[in-house]
Amino acid sequence: MKNKPLTKKIVMGKFKGKTLKLPSSETTRSSKSIVLESFFNTIQFEIIDATFVEVFSGSGSIGLEALSRGAKKIIFMERDREALKVLKENISVTDPRCCEVFSGDSFDNMKTVVSSLKKNETQAYFYIDPPFSIREGMQDIYLKMISMIASLPLEVVKLIIIEHMTGLELPETVGEYQKKKSKKFGNTSLTYFEVVE
Repeated sequence: MKNKPLTKKIVMGKFKGKTLKLPSSETTRSSKSIVLESFFNTIQFEIIDATFVEVFSGSGSIGLEALSRGAKKIIFMERDREALKVLKENISVTDPRCCEVFSGDSFDNMKTVVSSLKKNETQAYFYIDPPFSIREGMQDIYLKMISMIASLPLEVVKLIIIEHMTGLELPETVGEYQKKKSKKFGNTSLTYFEVVE
């Protein structure tokens, strides 16, 4: 018997109820509903008409939820081929005109994304949900992520949100960014970094 495909629904907004496919849990890890809910409760009004960058996007469920709730442009970054296929299918049930997909290594693609934001004089919300470092080959993923965040120019950043393993201690400051708050949801945590005033 074939396994039933994994899915989740968009919770709120103009695409509420649309079904999104999820890639196999072997390649990506879907964000928990409670994490998603807390995150959108925190920034619900701020993301209207905003640009939203979902780094390591997997199925794109966070970015597409942001689009449904009023964000005007979503930039997705994903390397895994199966996840990319699913991501593109999910985008097609919402509004592809508002979405841009960068396939390949997110760390390499970030330079292109930053250049594009600079050119358009746009500040964005960066949602960064890397594979947990317990996954094979991912032991240095958080170090690479910290250095990527430190390299982000201030003029393109509105807020940085990191979804990570609860046991991970993130520094109080990363480059020009300061930890605003951290919230635990079992083995997953959300940590917010903002520009130091």
